Amino acid sequence: MTAKYIKMIRGMKKGRKREWSVYVLRCGDGTLYTGIAKDVDARIKQHGKGKGAAYTRTHLPVNLMYQENSLTRSQALIREAKIKRLPRPAKGKLIASSAPLYLMGGPNASG
Repeated sequence: MTAKYIKMIRGMKKGRKREWSVYVLRCGDGTLYTGIAKDVDARIKQHGKGKGAAYTRTHLPVNLMYQENSLTRSQALIREAKIKRLPRPAKGKLIASSAPLYLMGGPNASG
């Protein structure tokens, strides 16, 4: 884990609410973006309007491909870092493992 994430995690208190989510977006050029948010739907709308992260601003449009809920901020940051370190094929498997989300018409489901 990078020093950046370790420093953030050390400053966090235990016993926090589990209200954070980690998510993976597929950008318009096929690249994947991973982030965390309390309200993923609102965050995706921000990304879609070009008001989200600098990366997604230049890689529109974005579609939600994967989401994990009920995490503390610390857990979400750790999970985000782990997902970001995964090679592309492993991220594909992670996304495929959540197929029922998209079959049920989850947020920004395509198809």
